[in-house]
Amino acid sequence: MLSLYHLKIFFYLVAAQQKIKKSGVKKTDAGYCENNKVKLIRGGKDYFELLLSLIRQATETIHLQTYIYTEDETGLLVADALKAAAKRNVQVYLLADGYASQNLSKKFIESLQQAGVHFRFFEPLLKSRYYYFGRRMHQKIFVADGRCALTGGLNIANRYNDMPGIPSWLDFAMFVEGEVARQLCILCWKTWNGFPVKMALTPCDEKQSLFDFTNQESSIVRMRRNDWVRRKNEISTTYFEMLRHAQSHITIICSYFLPGKIIRRLLKKAAKRGVKIKVIIAGPSDVMVAKYAERWMYDWLLRNKIELYEYQPTVLHAKLAVCDSEWFTIGSYNINNISAYASIELNLDVRDAIMASEMEKTLEEIIKNNCVAITAEEQIHTKNIFIQFIRWSAYQFIRIAFYLLTFYFKQRRQ
Repeated sequence: MLSLYHLKIFFYLVAAQQKIKKSGVKKTDAGYCENNKVKLIRGGKDYFELLLSLIRQATETIHLQTYIYTEDETGLLVADALKAAAKRNVQVYLLADGYASQNLSKKFIESLQQAGVHFRFFEPLLKSRYYYFGRRMHQKIFVADGRCALTGGLNIANRYNDMPGIPSWLDFAMFVEGEVARQLCILCWKTWNGFPVKMALTPCDEKQSLFDFTNQESSIVRMRRNDWVRRKNEISTTYFEMLRHAQSHITIICSYFLPGKIIRRLLKKAAKRGVKIKVIIAGPSDVMVAKYAERWMYDWLLRNKIELYEYQPTVLHAKLAVCDSEWFTIGSYNINNISAYASIELNLDVRDAIMASEMEKTLEEIIKNNCVAITAEEQIHTKNIFIQFIRWSAYQFIRIAFYLLTFYFKQRRQ
């Protein structure tokens, strides 16, 4: 005999299939699910206020996984909220990358554990059993109660927050409620437990993510992962699909834009068939060698009719792309070979024309108000042999560093 719960599941699946058909999502576009409510969050004060609010509202479980966790004012503020949640019997799990967060003090970690927070570092830079030299956990995920989640490019540190007199780096995240939040919860459990091939049911109850969103509220979303060691190439594939199938225009904002051969070939082909491609990249940078290497590629990009804009007010750390006013991808993935082959990355693909159009408007405002256009004429007048040599050297250094950082003895089977 069917229960009310099973009937609800049935009608939810029927409605989801109808919406997916109307959206134009192809059967080959695996992984999309309906019944998600999403909202774009700009980094800085807005992001951290929402994060702290979600921590305070959690009643059962919290997962926070981040690349960088810094023991500064922002890090202490988030830690205090996590400790308070643990003291009210919420199960709190904090996973930080063992390389990027290695400066966390023993005292800080012990204070978390004494308050009841479960803390771990993601595997260290060198690992003898598999000898992964450069694999890092670059994804940034927060999930509360398996019902709502935040994911994007923001780490836990002052530079991602608005501090007195110091604006935050430019970054974005996606707030999501619904089925994808449950999927992110499951992913967090798997990451926390070291990605076992088979694991028992996670505490991410399917009932928790059943929401009755209206058609106007609901968006079609899929979770995308990149992890070369585990044969995950989903985010790279998303960008391949975007460049292959774009009809009109693509706008990309990326903090470390060093596309590999495949992406360069697809960029060139898309531009040749008339797709207007705009790329917003960093002006000021926290990694100057990467910036010099990036500028080495400017001539090639401009020759292939790709518009370039350098963001000026602060460091740019955002990672997203929007296509044809129809869909977009957002997360931790940079368009370079380190994200493609060396790091664990997470993005969300969202098929929502209204949100995609709003995102394009946001990016156009950033271009208009905060960017400097890079032109071929400017490149001719601002470069000389010495500058070109510096840029070429930086590009070669990045290439060599990439090969070192992606040295693995083997891939693991799924």
